[in-house]
Amino acid sequence: MGILLPLFLLWGLFASAQYKYEREYRIRKVQFPEKALDYIQEKLIDAKRIRFYKETDSIKVSYEAKFKKDRLWYSIEFDKEGMLEDIEILINPPDIPNDSFNKIQEYLSGNFKKYRIKKIQQQYAFSESESPETTIKNAFQNLMLPSINYELIVSGKKEKTTEQFEVLFDAEGKFKSIRQSLPPNYDHVLY
Repeated sequence: MGILLPLFLLWGLFASAQYKYEREYRIRKVQFPEKALDYIQEKLIDAKRIRFYKETDSIKVSYEAKFKKDRLWYSIEFDKEGMLEDIEILINPPDIPNDSFNKIQEYLSGNFKKYRIKKIQQQYAFSESESPETTIKNAFQNLMLPSINYELIVSGKKEKTTEQFEVLFDAEGKFKSIRQSLPPNYDHVLY
């Protein structure tokens, strides 16, 4: 009995790791980390519809700036210290190379009875091998690099119910990870 309790607790930890408990709150610019604003200040000059968000999930707290610039929708995510995490650009299926998109569809068809792609983002993840300025420059030039990822929000049916998933693929269309997303919370809506 003494060994079963720790194993049960560990199993619960691993089972919940596949779910994405994410909550996004809109915040004011003054509540956004100053270091993060310094990185993107010049990119916001001719941007439209600028919004700032604080995002909490089951693992961490992060900050996100979302805006439209040069007819593209950007989302730039920072950690709570203001260090760059990734930059995402909202794209459409024709923006993905055919070979990569075919592999993505092949994966989705093989893992879901039915599915619908709700949103696709081209992701430029920050890595220690390059400076945040280089990552930002690459994203705003919309470069097709081998290091980019494609993040898809998919409404899919595996068994009997349709659920929402966040699926990540690399630049070649190879599967990287999948997390089940919980539906957004509508606590702010009063009935």
